[in-house]
Amino acid sequence: MAEVESNNEARWYVAHTYSGYENKVKVDIEQTIENRKLQDQIFEVLVPVQEVVELKDGRKRSVSKKIFPGYVLINMIMNDATWYVVRNTRGVTGFVGPGSKPVPLTEQEMKNLGIRVPEMEIDVELGDTVKVVAGAWEGTVGTITDINTAKQSVTIEVDIFGRATSVEISFMDVSKLD
Repeated sequence: MAEVESNNEARWYVAHTYSGYENKVKVDIEQTIENRKLQDQIFEVLVPVQEVVELKDGRKRSVSKKIFPGYVLINMIMNDATWYVVRNTRGVTGFVGPGSKPVPLTEQEMKNLGIRVPEMEIDVELGDTVKVVAGAWEGTVGTITDINTAKQSVTIEVDIFGRATSVEISFMDVSKLD
């Protein structure tokens, strides 16, 4: 096993994959996060793509092309468990870094990739009532049961068909009710 530095700060890491396996690796890691309840340690898995216009058979069409074929970006807290999950996902050949020691992306590298989400503060507390102002849950009112600053989201409890259900909503999509 690799020598993994453990701290509780989420950073972006790069995993190398077999070419063509990027999306499968993304799906497999997301499935493992669900199965092992690692949502509080592995926050996001990205396969960066860009829209490109191709000319094929005399027709222009827009196609998504992978920006970094053979690589997947993962926002996670690095520890033995998360290292093991990613490293042992089928299609992953290792993390980017010297030997088998994962090296997180720097602030500048993340900014160049356009993935740096500015830290956001939200003026709510556990138990506050909020209204969802955008997205699929727009108009829904719920009570905050969790605040996740790393993911920039809150979990609210809403009533669906007479049952209390937890829903995760972005900071940007909620408004505090007085």
